[in-house]
Amino acid sequence: MIIRKAKKADIGLLLEGTFPFVSGGVSSWVNQIIRGFPQYTFAICFIGSRRQDYGDMRYELPDNVVHLEAHFIHDADSNAPVAPRKGDPRMAEKMRELHSYFRAPKSEKAKNPTQDIVKAFREGRYSEQDFLYSKTSWNYITEQYRERCTDPSFVDYFWTVRIMHAPIWQLIRISEGFPEVGIYHTVSTGYAGYLGALLQQYTNKPLLLTEHGIYTKERKIDLFQAQWISDNRGVMERDSTEIAYFRQMWVRFFDVLGRECYQHAARILSLYEANRQRQITDGAPAERTACIPNGIDYPRFEAVRTQREPGVPHVICFIGRVVPIKDVKSFIRAMRTVVNQLPDVEVWIAGPEEEDADYARDCHNLVEGLGLGAHIKFLGLQVVDGLLPKVGVVVLSSISEALPLVVLEANAAGVPCVTTDVGACRQLIEGMNDEDRALGASGAVVGIANPEALGRAILDLLTDSEKWHAAQQAGVERVRRYYTEVGMLEQYREEYASALALRTGGAA
Repeated sequence: MIIRKAKKADIGLLLEGTFPFVSGGVSSWVNQIIRGFPQYTFAICFIGSRRQDYGDMRYELPDNVVHLEAHFIHDADSNAPVAPRKGDPRMAEKMRELHSYFRAPKSEKAKNPTQDIVKAFREGRYSEQDFLYSKTSWNYITEQYRERCTDPSFVDYFWTVRIMHAPIWQLIRISEGFPEVGIYHTVSTGYAGYLGALLQQYTNKPLLLTEHGIYTKERKIDLFQAQWISDNRGVMERDSTEIAYFRQMWVRFFDVLGRECYQHAARILSLYEANRQRQITDGAPAERTACIPNGIDYPRFEAVRTQREPGVPHVICFIGRVVPIKDVKSFIRAMRTVVNQLPDVEVWIAGPEEEDADYARDCHNLVEGLGLGAHIKFLGLQVVDGLLPKVGVVVLSSISEALPLVVLEANAAGVPCVTTDVGACRQLIEGMNDEDRALGASGAVVGIANPEALGRAILDLLTDSEKWHAAQQAGVERVRRYYTEVGMLEQYREEYASALALRTGGAA
């Protein structure tokens, strides 16, 4: 689907499940980057699952987005003809060589055969139809099933392999038709990152990678959540060890895609040091890695801060998508602890609910079940500038994050935060080094999925004016020193300039 079309651009942005069709922290960051560099033109490739999973665009496209194409890689192609064919046994040998390469320990790595296989795909020597319908492909899949699969269902194994690998041909076709750009910039590994690796090989133009969260880690969380939810709803009848085999297949697959992206990226950027170390562990060459933290428009939130009334408002706000990874249920349960001590407290849940309607409905039911309907309001998606002047504490209850913008925005607006100990949250609340820690804590950090601890930490701030004001001052100063949009854009200006200077050179 082509929304805007151009033949050339300065920078190709490769985005999976984010801007411009999904709101959230990563999408806001992409919007920042595009608007922060009006001197560059951008060509965007959006990769999604199925068209029905996305509504209209959530962001207005800036003028310097000259090209936007969207691809939904798990949409079924009902018009594809079934065409039985013999296939090429030599490609089965190549695929066996490839899988052996990826399974081998790092110390035993031989030559990576990926490039040869992709070349065969491009030249049509092993087509998507060969993979879907050939006897050679069938024989290889059945052989692998007998050798490696611990699940008794061959049908499930067969369709998992097809669904997992079929998008690769689509990504190859995308890479052949994408506009000419100076550099590529992907905001994750996964399918978008693998597209970046294909484009880098195809055009020899530099590839930048910015990982907000570690893609393989987040997919593991998604898969574990999916199994837990299905088991607890009684949907799945198979033994959990059987489900686990297919989950591990997906994890290994995304790990392979991630390593391919790392190997072809000229620069591999993360938001904070722990994630940089995780990238190196997962196969990123250490010398190509660096950290650039998120930054926000500090003057904007400085203006928001001036709208605050004196005192500590007894208003608690969760800002984010109502989805399992944000663990909104733990937040709601924590409010039972808070309301017991502060019966006048008001609680807001500000974020979109349509991404996981079942989970959102469960959250509404939980509010009623805990007798909190008079205290908790679901506000839907909001502009935070109007909320933050009225809020006493912003709460982040996630089970996974990177470096969340919502904490930076709240602190800059003069609102202390209580977060779970995920991603860079402890760094944002307590400081990243001795100089930063000397500013004091801008709130509190508690363990994951611990509603009681979350509630106690919130009460500790709301009932101690001196501690609350000290946290407010620490947060404002920390953002001013270390997390401004101006500082972030300056570092990306250098990255883009360096990469564009290398655009005739390739990856490393």
